[in-house]
Amino acid sequence: MSEQFLQAESAVNESGLDQVKAVIETSKLKNIIEAALLASGQPLSLDQLQCLFEEHERPAKVDIRQILDILQEDYAGRGFELKEVASGYRIQVCAEMQPWISKLWEERPPKYSRAFLETLAIIAYRQPITRGEIEDIRGVSVSSQIMKTLLERGWIRIVGKRDVPGRPSIYGTTKEFLSYFNLKSLDQLPSLMELRDITEINAELDLRFAEEEGKGSQEELEIGLDNQEQEAADNHQNQEDSSVE
Repeated sequence: MSEQFLQAESAVNESGLDQVKAVIETSKLKNIIEAALLASGQPLSLDQLQCLFEEHERPAKVDIRQILDILQEDYAGRGFELKEVASGYRIQVCAEMQPWISKLWEERPPKYSRAFLETLAIIAYRQPITRGEIEDIRGVSVSSQIMKTLLERGWIRIVGKRDVPGRPSIYGTTKEFLSYFNLKSLDQLPSLMELRDITEINAELDLRFAEEEGKGSQEELEIGLDNQEQEAADNHQNQEDSSVE
């Protein structure tokens, strides 16, 4: 005899038929939400989960949250989990399973240069910020390829223009950035006092492109631009700036 039936039978004995209906509806709601999260290729918000249902049967957000809490409890101690990130909820493989799961794919995740990580971290912690302000903090030029890659990945976006001569673009991070790094909000970023070095961001945020133990930064690759190309691009940009002046 199924657990659901036993719950329904208990509800009948205690309070009658109405509670039986509630038990069955809760079970169905749980199955629908779980199936939607499994089928979706991206996090689903409470609004999106509500829209799965016709208006006459649409559950309240508080009811959906209760179902999500139940699912989180169900998944405890398993190889996958229900995670709330900035853009909603998703079912994902637990981070500690990564060493085994990663063997399913031959392609290795990209590794990023120190310059890339520094630029991303500065934007995350000091936003809204201009490219020039990023360069002032780093003390060196920021390559156009780094900014292009961050924009293409959807991790940063232009949020406005600084009201100064030239009206430079102002950059900030996105919900995609938070979701990728399993963050619900910027408040979950480790404090700067906790980060002794930029490479520690890998461990603190559990980046999938974290530097492998025992391997130096020389093995890191930056998408579309290696260190020599970046240096050449920066020098070329500096020469152009000098000629303009």
